[in-house]
Amino acid sequence: MVKPLSFKGDKKSKKRKRTEADRSAENAGTSNLAVAATAEDAENDDSWVSADVVGDVQGPVMIVLPTGPPTCLACDANGKIFADPIVNIIDANPASAEPHDVRQVWVANKIYGTENFRFKGRYGKYLSCDKYGILSATSEAISSLETWTLIPTPDTPGTFQLQSQRETFLSAKESTKAGGAPEVRGDATEITFATTLRIRMQARFKPRIKATKEEKAKEKISRKELEEAVGRRLEEDEVRALKKARREGDYHERLLDLKSKNKHDKYG
Repeated sequence: MVKPLSFKGDKKSKKRKRTEADRSAENAGTSNLAVAATAEDAENDDSWVSADVVGDVQGPVMIVLPTGPPTCLACDANGKIFADPIVNIIDANPASAEPHDVRQVWVANKIYGTENFRFKGRYGKYLSCDKYGILSATSEAISSLETWTLIPTPDTPGTFQLQSQRETFLSAKESTKAGGAPEVRGDATEITFATTLRIRMQARFKPRIKATKEEKAKEKISRKELEEAVGRRLEEDEVRALKKARREGDYHERLLDLKSKNKHDKYG
């Protein structure tokens, strides 16, 4: 189920108070419950992080432009593309930017069967670039105009180039008018600072973050489960050894060793 976007300052739903039964269940807990809980936490993680590689980019994203002060790519109800000032940011650091308006959010998806991307705006229309380099978001269908290639910036990790199918780049340049908004176009022919973008995304969509949380959950196992697996009560050092084995990947070998020891003790 798609989870609605949330922003800084939004009220969080109140969590149910834990009862004594909840605490007992938690103390008894199983690794399966731990995995499920961690998976749910990852699914509900609405914090924003930076995309590091092209493979990270999916779901709601914020395209941070190389302007000072920082702005991001946004669209209005008429499909006009513009550079919108970023409100949620720490010390003007683009790597800390978060959207405060849904017009600043694009939903990124790979186009099926290709390595290209499409970016859907707030009003259900796709980011497009015409032959003159003019950007818009007025089409509900995907053509070559709405098709983009995401390229890692050479020598600048964590940044990207957004390239059209005409092999031109999206760029942002400071306005020549005093106090004017930066100009955003799609007709740059070379990779420069003006074409170098950062992509912020929701943490729950970042593959490596989800995988890390799930791996940590799998490391968790209760003493009760370990004793059930071995078939007897365990000493404290045996519990520690088995938990360490789960982290290091030789859990089943250690488990067999203890089961074998059980048989020797029984018939010795």
